[in-house]
Amino acid sequence: MEDNQNNDNVDVNQSINDAADVLKDVGVFGGLLDFSFSKFVAIRVVKVLYILLLVLIVLGWLGVIFAGFAQGGVGGGLVGIIVATLWAFVNVIFARVGMELIVVLFKIGENTSIIAASKQG
Repeated sequence: MEDNQNNDNVDVNQSINDAADVLKDVGVFGGLLDFSFSKFVAIRVVKVLYILLLVLIVLGWLGVIFAGFAQGGVGGGLVGIIVATLWAFVNVIFARVGMELIVVLFKIGENTSIIAASKQG
């Protein structure tokens, strides 16, 4: 009885792994179904997050400029352009460095896995 139950568990696990292997080639969504966690999805997602951050920074930049013109006329608009540009520049730097740190951490993990696998085999 117990052997039959173990065989059922092995069959289920094999089915899950087979389905995950088929979906791995799909990309990011396939990576989400990688139950062995052998591939990191974060590196692929970082590109999308960086683009979203850049879009948000541009929207904030435009918002500050429009608010400057709305509140202070031409003078306020010019100050808004200067302040918004400096703000956007600093935020782009922080966004880029933050995304690079995430990528570096995951690359370290991947490289460590490769080194560990080469030591074992």
